[in-house]
Amino acid sequence: MPSVHVMRSHEEASRTAAQMVADLSARSLASRGRFNIALSGGSSPRLLYELLASPPYLGTISWSDWGVFWSDERCVPPDHEDSNYRMAKESLLDQVPVPAANVHRMQGEGVPHVAAREYEELLKGIFRSPEPTFDLLLLGIGDDGHTASLFPGTLALAERSRLVMHNWVPEQQDYRITFTLPLINASRIVAFLGTGESKAEALHRVLEPAPGESPLPAAMVRPSTGAVHWFLTQASAKSLGGQR
Repeated sequence: MPSVHVMRSHEEASRTAAQMVADLSARSLASRGRFNIALSGGSSPRLLYELLASPPYLGTISWSDWGVFWSDERCVPPDHEDSNYRMAKESLLDQVPVPAANVHRMQGEGVPHVAAREYEELLKGIFRSPEPTFDLLLLGIGDDGHTASLFPGTLALAERSRLVMHNWVPEQQDYRITFTLPLINASRIVAFLGTGESKAEALHRVLEPAPGESPLPAAMVRPSTGAVHWFLTQASAKSLGGQR
């Protein structure tokens, strides 16, 4: 069962998530000497990244031991306003001493299927395993229940062998590059940041699905041996039974 944390505001949810990131970083470094994190894009995690780049975390996290990756990317150059990499770079990476060699972005400006294949090979090489395992995978949820760039009804949802795919999103009329469920579900910890009243219906369908209902993409995130945490606000959790 996922752990659901309901906070009063987006800021409180982001602060709680930031503390979890810092704690997991310390635990991972103590046990494995490295902290491998996959970041998410969109607007929701910006405050989380800004908090991590501020005291007390700025001076206490062992940034040089981080490996930074992305769970998905839009097919745009890294300086484009829609780039997930750019958002994380501006709000977090430009503010903290993570070595440039430890930052591994998806090549959103490249040919989508080539960029996906190359990122998968990069992961296998860095992790020295055909089945990379992230210490922490940060995800968001869209109003339609998508997560990473796994949108309802898209081909990448059914993928069971490839770890990274290019995925055509009809609503956007564009490709995205995304982690697939086998890679996501190999993570030690998955943390969703789902704030805002517009997410309420999707969260209800993900966390309290009706019998026989087809699962939304975010509901298909079920790590085989890891744990899932949801950081919500009272507004986004309003349709959940008992407000958790």
